[in-house]
Amino acid sequence: MIQWARSLLFILQMYAAMPIIAILYLPWALASRAGAHAACHAYCRWVIWTAGWMVNLRSEVRGTPPTDEVLIAAKHQSFLDIILIYNAIPRGKFIMKRELIYAPILGQYALRIGCVPVNRGKRAQAIQQMMEGVKSGKQEPGQLIIYPQGTRVAPGVDVPYKIGSGVLYRELDQPCVPVATNVGVFWPRHGLYRKPGLAVVEFLPRIEPGLPTEQFMARLRDEVETASTALMAEAGFQRDAA
Repeated sequence: MIQWARSLLFILQMYAAMPIIAILYLPWALASRAGAHAACHAYCRWVIWTAGWMVNLRSEVRGTPPTDEVLIAAKHQSFLDIILIYNAIPRGKFIMKRELIYAPILGQYALRIGCVPVNRGKRAQAIQQMMEGVKSGKQEPGQLIIYPQGTRVAPGVDVPYKIGSGVLYRELDQPCVPVATNVGVFWPRHGLYRKPGLAVVEFLPRIEPGLPTEQFMARLRDEVETASTALMAEAGFQRDAA
């Protein structure tokens, strides 16, 4: 019961901190995209710090976070992997579902840092529009983050990898950095309870450009799933027997 209460308090203060930090950084964010990134990084650091002492959920980033223009294709289990990945890189921007642009504060800052909204069911069209923006110079340099499975996936659940990450890999002609995680073991997709432990995101070795799309997709899935399974096992998670 104590951990449940601590979890509730953590969540309440986490969401309360969002508008406070957003307002404090607003003048800088309006003047410069760098200010918007600074606000988002400040919020990420706050969540990471408070999670550590309020619910005893520590976090760790392994591997080498990229600082150049790359595609990041990451395992997505909860809000925490968004926080950890973004905080580890200088200029992250996400491909996100379009509904989020209407979320107060979150949506406005997401657009300001260069996130790309995608209509559900119209992903190919949205990716094409994004690519046109990138090629015409409308998108500022940074690390473009996509979740290849398209949604949060609970530990132990199999969800296919969508072709969008393969299209981006081919069209951008940039390295892809796969990212594995175990955060869903401690911070689930739904619910209030936050389990104590060590949440990890791991930046894996780059996949250099030039692979055929099918080969890239197979390699991406194998590397992310293998590393994520190992991280979850390290965290004590065991997949239920079929």
